Amino acid sequence: MDAPISLLFGSSYPQNMRVVRFSGVYLLAIYLFLHLLFPTEWSELIAYNIVPVAVIVGIAFAPHISDGVAKPSIAIAVVFWAFGSALASVAIYFSSQSLSNNISKVMYLLFYPFAIVGLPRLLATKRTLTVIELVDSSIFGLGLSTLCSALVAKPVLPHFDGSISETFFAIVYPIADLILVCVVFANVSMQGYSRRGVVLILGVTVFALTDFLFLMQNINSSYHMGSLLDTGWVIALVIIAESFWQPGIDSKAREGINPVLISISVSLSATLLALIAIRPDYFPRFILIPAIATLALAFARMALALTQAKNIGQERLLARTDELTGLPNRRRLVSEIDSFIEKEGALLLLDLDGFKPINDVHGHETGDKILQQVALRFERALPHGALLARLGGDEFGVLYEGGHESAVEIALALRATLSYPFHINNQEIQLGVSIGVAKNTGDNDLLVRADNAMYKAKREGLGVCRL
Repeated sequence: MDAPISLLFGSSYPQNMRVVRFSGVYLLAIYLFLHLLFPTEWSELIAYNIVPVAVIVGIAFAPHISDGVAKPSIAIAVVFWAFGSALASVAIYFSSQSLSNNISKVMYLLFYPFAIVGLPRLLATKRTLTVIELVDSSIFGLGLSTLCSALVAKPVLPHFDGSISETFFAIVYPIADLILVCVVFANVSMQGYSRRGVVLILGVTVFALTDFLFLMQNINSSYHMGSLLDTGWVIALVIIAESFWQPGIDSKAREGINPVLISISVSLSATLLALIAIRPDYFPRFILIPAIATLALAFARMALALTQAKNIGQERLLARTDELTGLPNRRRLVSEIDSFIEKEGALLLLDLDGFKPINDVHGHETGDKILQQVALRFERALPHGALLARLGGDEFGVLYEGGHESAVEIALALRATLSYPFHINNQEIQLGVSIGVAKNTGDNDLLVRADNAMYKAKREGLGVCRL
């Protein structure tokens, strides 16, 4: 039997670990064989209730689960469900329904909080979730739960006319199932799809569908213990246990929830609220809770998105701005040159003369103040539309759109701004500047030609050199 199972799930584990992994499948197959061919009370009581034990063992020995909460939480959840199943079987087959039946319902109910805590942790990656990812997951989960509640609650709720406890348990199970399914779907959508996530979705979906079918049969008084429907729960548990053995997703591959799913969730919630306003008695009132919560989170998500966009814009601006002078930096100038190729104009590169001795004699603080004042003088001398950038150190660049002769005149004007000294800390400091001017010819060597012209001006003491 190992061959078809391995083909279905894949296996690279030692033989003894494969036995542990597929023990639930083996016992489930034995139960189905006995149930279909040799149905007896004892086969139902023992063979059925031993399958969850194998599920617990399979979960406990599953490797490669980095989260320390997932295993114990889900194992405890299955333990509670197994106790509930055993007590329910005893209550049915030995006619002791009063106490055992109520305790079994409580045990079944205790399955959900541990499963809701553990199953998302099974899907978690080592990477920390961002606030936006958590909000997106909540919007999708609440929107999905709103839709499912509307589809399920309407045909089911009006049929309850039993005791308060029976009505409570009959309602709380499907609601808990909806929460469980929505939590798993939201986490898989947020973390990214993997074999583990797909198998887990299959398991919780089978579990929830079995609960809903049980609920409908119970309403119609057609359910009886030991029917084929009971197999759905243990099949679901076996599938959930198998998800522990499947590979998860790499944290780097996570893409987050598709925005389309978020939009659909918000739209469905808004539509349901509109329908409830038009026909107040058509849907149960508790559907308002997830619907309103979905819309509230959508507005919060919008505020987060606006803040994030603003921060990204500021970060991009800072990444292209010189911190000392507030001018555009080299990165900004280079990007502007790329879009400047087809325009008439010139690139000017400026290198301060005599700046290094100022740093050596007066210190870097004085040097920084000089650079700030140089930037102010250059800005005042430039015509509107010219781009002044600090390239680093004592180098500046100017991108000018216009005639070549005008570019040379601008270079001379910039040089003239340094003809009178700077006054820093009661000290008079004199600087000069060498400027290279390169005409834009449409070639990709504009920056190189301007650099060569600037170094020629500096080397030969020309002040301004054009190439």
